[in-house]
Parts: sequence; C-alpha cells; structure tokens
Amino acid sequence: MIGLFGFAAIWGFGLWRGAKRLALWTISALWLGLILLVHSPRFGAEGPARILGGEFQAWLVLGLLGLGIFLYASFFQAVKARIKRPEPVPQTAGFSDAELNRYTRHILLREIGGPGQKRLKEARVLVVGAGGLGSPALLYLAASGVGTIGVIDADVVEASNLQRQVIHRDAGIGMPKVFSAEAAMKALNPFIALRPYHREITAENAGDLLEDYDLVLDGTDNFDTRDLVNIACVNAGKPLISGAITQWEGQLSIWDPARGAPCAHCIFPNRPAPGMVPTCAEAGVASPLPGIIGTMMAMEALKLITGAGEPLRGRLMIHDALYAETRVIGLKRRGDCAICGTAPPASHKP
Repeated sequence: MIGLFGFAAIWGFGLWRGAKRLALWTISALWLGLILLVHSPRFGAEGPARILGGEFQAWLVLGLLGLGIFLYASFFQAVKARIKRPEPVPQTAGFSDAELNRYTRHILLREIGGPGQKRLKEARVLVVGAGGLGSPALLYLAASGVGTIGVIDADVVEASNLQRQVIHRDAGIGMPKVFSAEAAMKALNPFIALRPYHREITAENAGDLLEDYDLVLDGTDNFDTRDLVNIACVNAGKPLISGAITQWEGQLSIWDPARGAPCAHCIFPNRPAPGMVPTCAEAGVASPLPGIIGTMMAMEALKLITGAGEPLRGRLMIHDALYAETRVIGLKRRGDCAICGTAPPASHKP
C-alpha cells in the first residue's frame, strides 16, 4: 500500500537525516490528511484512493491512533522536562577515569575528597630508608596516590631483611633496596613518579635533595643519620615524620619547628650511650611492628598533605606491641635548642 509506504519513507528518511520528531509528526499528519481527503466521499473509492489503498474508516482510525501516540509522547516529554535531574559529578581536574576509579574510596571521605586527592597527586615526598619502616610507608604512599615519591638508601636487599621489610621479595636479594622498592611501587600504582637514590644521605647532599620535596619521612635506624636528617629539615623548613622501633616498641612524631612544633634535638638533645638503643640486628624486632609504625607514618603524611584531622605535630606516640598499649604525650619546643633555636650554629647546617 502506497499510503503505508509513505509513512515508512517519511520516518525512515527523516530519522536517517536527523530530523526533529515534531517535524516528522507534522509531515505525517499532512500525509494522513491527504489520504483522508482522497478517500472522502467527494472523490469516491476509485482513482487515487485505489492507488493509496485502504478505506476511509481504516485511515481515520489509524489517524486517531497516531494522534493518541503523539499526545502521549508530548505529555511524557513535558513531564520528563519538569523533573530536576541531579547535577553530574564533576571530574577532578587532572585525573584520568582510571585514577578516579582507583582513588574513589579516598574521594568519598569528607576529609579528603577530590581536592585532597589532588593535593596528594601534587605532593612530593622523600622517604629516607627503604627498610622496615620505609617499606610499609612507601607502599601506602604509593597506594594513596602521592604524585612524586623519592627514596634514598645505600643498602641492598638481604635475606634477613625479608622478615619485616615487606616491600622487597626473595628474588630481589642482592638488588639495591631503592630499585627493589621502585619496582614494587610501580607495580602497585603506575600513575605516580618515582625517584630512587642509591646512595647515603650526607651533610653534603641533604640540602640539595630536600629542595625537591615538600615532606620527609625518616625510617632509618641509627642516631647519626636521624640527627643529620633532622638538621636538614630544620634548615629547609620542611616537616619531618620520624619513626623508630626496637624489639616490641615503636614511637612516632612529626618534627616541625617552622610551624611551632619541636625538632628531634629539642626532645633528644644527647646522643644515647653505646648499647642503650640497640639496632634491630642487635636486639631483634617483631615482624609486624615496623608495619604498624611505618603505616602510621604514611597516615601522618596523608593527613599533613590533605589537611585532614590532627597530625602528631608537637606530640609523641609510643606503642607497646607486646601489651597492645599506645600512649601519646605532648611535646614543647625548646627556645635554647642548638638546632631549631633562634640562632642555630653554622656547624649544624648540612
């Protein structure tokens, strides 16, 4: 029937050309009007009516059905337009879809959200030591999306490290720790930049090294290196998150005299006597303890970067894993401190 073919042609060609629905309905109504006119008693059932096919009553019913569909569709569109749609969630600037999916659990946290995750991506954090404390700290900094992570350590992976240094693998024995850590962090999060430094941190290179970073984590296990890093951070005005462990006990604080907190020298001004603070190699250490303290170091870093919560600035946390006790004590900066006082001696500068 030419009449039905006409409707099919109108809608098929119109949809193919992207015509508006209202225009298609209008043309269809005109075509139906022409068909009804031809089938009206004025023209009779002969001539054009036979070519178009059908009967007047049938076409009239079809027209009324089409009118009903048109009115329903119009009403539905009007109701739909009145419904207020929720605003689309804006994409956090600088993040790919894969990153947004990866960091969703952070972004859902009110204290972090999109802005906090963006600050994490823009942050530059240096970790001194890729051992027991550095291992969990590095892994969680990487997982959290810290944009640039530097790690400095002169040691290589040894079999005795693997009892607690969870960033390394048995296959990496003999490999420099910084490269072993780099591989693990890259496998965990390919969206971050990593800077491994296979060397010792010294008085000569500490100042230049710290210029590239906003925050420092110290997980080393000897007093001389801790003292050196503390001095470098004081002179650079950078916050220092420092953890320490021995046997079953660990401690953690943020040394930050530039923001009113004490530096490490304020609280520990004297070098410990020989044998007073044995290393892990000398006294042993419970395997999960570095994970507990190192992970908390990463948490403090996340809080400092995002501005969430209350960091351990000006407070010292002491954790006794053997008896599952944790206590926090307040600390005050010493005005006469030789490192962070008003006029530190030049000999203390790295």
